[in-house]
Amino acid sequence: MLQAIDLECSRGFRTLFSGLAFELEAGDLLHVAGANGSGKTSLLRVLCGLLAPTSGEIRWKGSATGVLGETYRRELIYVGHANGVKDELTPAENLRVACTFSGISPNEATIDRALDAFGLARHGDAPVKTLSQGQRRRVALARLALADGHPLWLLDEPCNALDESAATYVHQLMDAHLGRGGIVVMTSHERDASRSGRKIRTIELRQTAA
Repeated sequence: MLQAIDLECSRGFRTLFSGLAFELEAGDLLHVAGANGSGKTSLLRVLCGLLAPTSGEIRWKGSATGVLGETYRRELIYVGHANGVKDELTPAENLRVACTFSGISPNEATIDRALDAFGLARHGDAPVKTLSQGQRRRVALARLALADGHPLWLLDEPCNALDESAATYVHQLMDAHLGRGGIVVMTSHERDASRSGRKIRTIELRQTAA
């Protein structure tokens, strides 16, 4: 379903990675490992179309993503390393905005259930600026509970700043998504990127010479 063909990514005068290739089918989880600065975040941004590769091609269901355009982007969810939440908005308002950009149209009850699942029910009316870093991360991740119609999840350090219970729930959502035939590409410093015992693939990025 997702193919990376001879990808190269350069930032400034540095080549982050080159010759990168992989193929993912329904139910696959790809764990992207590597030292800081090796290009993990850049790879996810390339895959979701926020960053153009220096060379190479990405294909979704056999077609180049550059040709598919919005058709491809409507099928993916991207949660970046930065939470991407607005400080002045409440968790519910932030989730509603994120869902709108992702083409999800949940009702208020569904939004409340997603926030409650991440332990945010008591903070529904508070501006995000009053929340801890871990709670802000939960707000950013809550749309995963509503994203079963998006087959491709691109997650950059999804469990960063989360406590054990929230991290476990994120893994449960990923495992359910994979069980439905979805695909997950994630970066993580965790040794065990999948806590369910599900077989995963790992690629490790190593920065090439400048």
